[in-house]
Amino acid sequence: MTSPISPTDICIVGNGAIAKTAALGFAQAGQSVTLLSPPSAPASASPAPQASWDVRVYALNHTANNLLSSLKVWGALDAARVAPVDAMLVNGDGVQPGGLAFDAYGAHTGTLAWIVEDRNLNQALDAALRFASNVTTVSGRAIGLRQGADDITVLLEGGSAIKAELVVGADGADSWVRGQCDIGLDYRAYGQNAIVSNFHCERPHHGAAQQWFTGADGTVALLPLPGNLVSLVWSAPDALAERLRGESAQQLADRLAVYAQDKLGKLTPVQPELVRGFPLRLMRPHAMVAQRVALVGDAAHVVHPLAGHGMNLGFADVEQLVRTVNEREPQRGLGDERVLARYARARKEDVLLMQLATDGLDRLFGTDLEPLRVVRNLGLNLLDKLPVLKRRLISHALGKQ
Repeated sequence: MTSPISPTDICIVGNGAIAKTAALGFAQAGQSVTLLSPPSAPASASPAPQASWDVRVYALNHTANNLLSSLKVWGALDAARVAPVDAMLVNGDGVQPGGLAFDAYGAHTGTLAWIVEDRNLNQALDAALRFASNVTTVSGRAIGLRQGADDITVLLEGGSAIKAELVVGADGADSWVRGQCDIGLDYRAYGQNAIVSNFHCERPHHGAAQQWFTGADGTVALLPLPGNLVSLVWSAPDALAERLRGESAQQLADRLAVYAQDKLGKLTPVQPELVRGFPLRLMRPHAMVAQRVALVGDAAHVVHPLAGHGMNLGFADVEQLVRTVNEREPQRGLGDERVLARYARARKEDVLLMQLATDGLDRLFGTDLEPLRVVRNLGLNLLDKLPVLKRRLISHALGKQ
């Protein structure tokens, strides 16, 4: 930064995929953007080789695909590392487990979703940002936020500052921007950790994502990767998660055989040393906007990953915020209170529905009470036989409201 105060139209705080997408979206709309990311951590002594498979993956829906395509990012992904999801198979538990199946043909679409690695997505976004002439990337630590009637200033460590019309908080679940705005928060820890790893499967997965609701052991999901590879996301209770993290990937594969053996055959770890875990929580901020501030992504909402839509909610936030700002009346500024209120209203229903759905499913399928097991399995079977309701559910999941 060449001066103590750097002016910009929009300052986006964050360094993840949602922050980068927001920067590209506003830049494409003609605004000058400053992307503020925290100082880089020291480089790892042994970074994962490019040929390895990232254990952090996302199931991106059509909303995400359309947004990233419009920003010329989707075409920059390494297509050989992107797997289309052609079917989704949900399995209940118990002696007579229920089941629910979705497929692309029944949904009248080419594919249900795409499995994309975090590294692949961020590399494509970084490449696009290098060609965005009106995006300035700044590495610095924010220490204060000064909100005014006509502008908002982000104060940085070292005495410099960024002055903007609008600040976008895309800085994750523990958002600094949200904290600076004194936005209240409803928080609940699920008492679970998501255990993630990748495996070779003996039999072809045919592009099908598999999910098992196991009751006391949580929710197991195996997502298709290119070739005969699958990515595990196991939402396991804390005690079980601690045991899983202490085991080898091969021991984890042996545990998964209980669920996957019949459909995928033997599972073999891709990287025997690579099993990761992260805590799961529900976070409901009391507002998505404040004076000249808008929140997107995990800064605005954190949901259980059992539906795989946390990242998709974030992309929908970005799409809606950019569109709402672009469609404002000529006399209104980028950070106008009424403009931001329209954004919050537009996103309220979609976010609330996903929060209620994921939280409700976790509560329903997280108990081993036999009467509830019977009811939920019957419910899965009944839903599987109601094509109209199934189509509505899948349309929402695809991002085609």
